[in-house]
Amino acid sequence: MTQRLRLKKNADRRLKAGHLWLYSNEIDIAETPLKSFEPGAQAIVEAANGRAMGVAYVNPNSLICARVVSRDTDVMLGRSLLVHRFKQALSLRERLYSRPFYRLVHGEGDLLPGLVVDRFDDVVVVQLNTLGMEKVRDEIIDALNKVLSPRVIVLRGDTAGRRLEQLDEHVEIVQGELDGPVALEENGVRFETDVVGGQKTGWFFDHRDNRAWLNAQVAGKRVLDVFSYVGGWGVQAAASGASEVVCVDASGPALERVAQNAALNGVEDRVSTLQGDAFEVLAQLKAQGDVFDVIVLDPPAFIRKRKDINAGERAYGRLNREAIRLLGRDGLLMSASCSMHLASDRLIDVVRGSARHQDRHAQLIYQGHQAGDHPIHPSIPETAYLKAMGVRIFRD
Repeated sequence: MTQRLRLKKNADRRLKAGHLWLYSNEIDIAETPLKSFEPGAQAIVEAANGRAMGVAYVNPNSLICARVVSRDTDVMLGRSLLVHRFKQALSLRERLYSRPFYRLVHGEGDLLPGLVVDRFDDVVVVQLNTLGMEKVRDEIIDALNKVLSPRVIVLRGDTAGRRLEQLDEHVEIVQGELDGPVALEENGVRFETDVVGGQKTGWFFDHRDNRAWLNAQVAGKRVLDVFSYVGGWGVQAAASGASEVVCVDASGPALERVAQNAALNGVEDRVSTLQGDAFEVLAQLKAQGDVFDVIVLDPPAFIRKRKDINAGERAYGRLNREAIRLLGRDGLLMSASCSMHLASDRLIDVVRGSARHQDRHAQLIYQGHQAGDHPIHPSIPETAYLKAMGVRIFRD
């Protein structure tokens, strides 16, 4: 018999509004002690009056102790529900994109909390970020084969989410074989990336729309791509007519891939790389007297937890100040953040302050967020994590 998870009085309000998370302090532990649940087990969620509200998987050792997967108490998380959700997710992506390169499943945004699936045509990369999803690993693989029949399935079990849930970390090819990088296409530009050893799933599809906007601004411009990874911004800028692109990253293998991706698109003569710490490279470029027309700042998350907000905002401020020093008299800054805890208005304030620090004017001419294959759940603000600001920086 399926266990019941009883909520405290009035603790069902967020659930009614559409949220999918339950916190440990919202559970009536006198009625349904959390310690009685096997980690990862599924349960029927009940309001304080006993009314059934849905199905969730439970991890009593996590602050988010339960995540809702279905509002129908007769439908548990298994192959049938996964096939249904995957088909729902696929129909959205096929509506948005003509080519099979996208995030197929975006966790809560696709009503599958704890699961991420990125698609590279016939290769899919899966992140099982919670114990509840780990428990249905085989069903996930079966459902992917039912809906997509991929040639290769890679499990990237090396995420921060798994560490939080005390899950082991590993990367595994569970279906098919890979003998090298995986091909993809974005905004008409070709790339190859490492989905086994690269960052996250090997690619960041979330900036697709923001890159498309920038691509229209770079013809004939000198572009600096900071935290370039394998050249998502920089190689697209070169392919869109930039006169010169410099890609900066701390990873040697990532920069080797930048060069290969530039060659793949016939723009290797206009793309160069610099390896090193971003702040040190920016200082070095300033000392050399370098000037750029367009600068892209797409750093990793400087703010991972609420307690990091103040230090993180200082880091974003320093980064933007150092970049603005390298912009010409009338330049364009693309300043991005993937930190969920940095609000859009705070990033605007960071850029404004950085421009004024250099006695420059700023005009915000573009505001972007994650692409449509990373749908935002309107009841879960945390799913709207990505910010991208296109800012004209100029002098009187």
